[in-house]
Amino acid sequence: MDNNELKEKLVEKSIEAFILGLEIYNKPTIKYRIEGFSFFICNAWELMLKATLLKRNESIYFSDKPDRTLSLENVVRKIYTDKNTRIRLNLEKIIELRNISTHYITEDYEIKYAPLFQACVLNFVNEIQRFHDVDITEHIAQNFLTISARYEPLSNEEIRLKYSPEIAEKLIKQANEIDVLSNTYNSDKFAINIKQNLYITKKKSEADFVVGIDSGADAKVTMVKDLKDPSDTHKYSYNNVITAIQERLKKQNIRLNYKSGFNQYVLNLVIDFYDIKHNVKYAYEHIIGNQRSYTYSQQFIDFIVTEIKKDPQNYVESLRKNIKKR
Repeated sequence: MDNNELKEKLVEKSIEAFILGLEIYNKPTIKYRIEGFSFFICNAWELMLKATLLKRNESIYFSDKPDRTLSLENVVRKIYTDKNTRIRLNLEKIIELRNISTHYITEDYEIKYAPLFQACVLNFVNEIQRFHDVDITEHIAQNFLTISARYEPLSNEEIRLKYSPEIAEKLIKQANEIDVLSNTYNSDKFAINIKQNLYITKKKSEADFVVGIDSGADAKVTMVKDLKDPSDTHKYSYNNVITAIQERLKKQNIRLNYKSGFNQYVLNLVIDFYDIKHNVKYAYEHIIGNQRSYTYSQQFIDFIVTEIKKDPQNYVESLRKNIKKR
């Protein structure tokens, strides 16, 4: 089989994997549809991108193992060389989900992953058209390209009651990472929100359905105030703090006078100088057995960006000098 024949075969199989992924996800009777979808959508991307490499007369095999084809991660890096490309970032999160889905239960957080899936579906449609001149709507109806998500997300407290502390915190951290990265990247190439918003209106003619407000009736709704959960207020992991600040500085065209930009070294200086880990407004300590970890708040991100903006040229050096004086 020559390269052209192989390329056409890969594209054909890619389309089949893509459609199978959609059919699995949109079939309500399948329980583990997240895992199934993530597997087949990754397979579809891998086949399509390998066909793209062949079209460019590039090898799809490892140079030191000519009988083994490149992994999806390798192919993604070859096609999307800029690590900040939103399509690449989206794919990397879904690859991560595919890799962990055999170890962690994910169906309870379907509502969190659905925006990533929807963006991934439309990215695939656009890219197979761009690279191979394939119109997916000739193979599957347009309306099937919109995925249907279940709207029954568990609260963090319900997750903690249902699973062991280790698995619960893993699920919560994954969901929080998707939340903060979606907000940070703010791109429909990374995530497309699929949600319903409820608004209270007194004009019955404008309403899709009618509710009453009554604390004593089962068929009514009631206004509630919930307690702040640190997993909701402190969503940023250490690495996500770095990503969020890098993106904010880039968008505001603020250049930090440090050769590597805002990285782990600078963040450690900030945490050390301001004693951030002892400031509950900015940091929260998670303790599970003998393991301790920290997550950080949106206020912490805002605080750092505000401080840098005051004097970006001398910010890092100022932190260094003041720490040495202690």
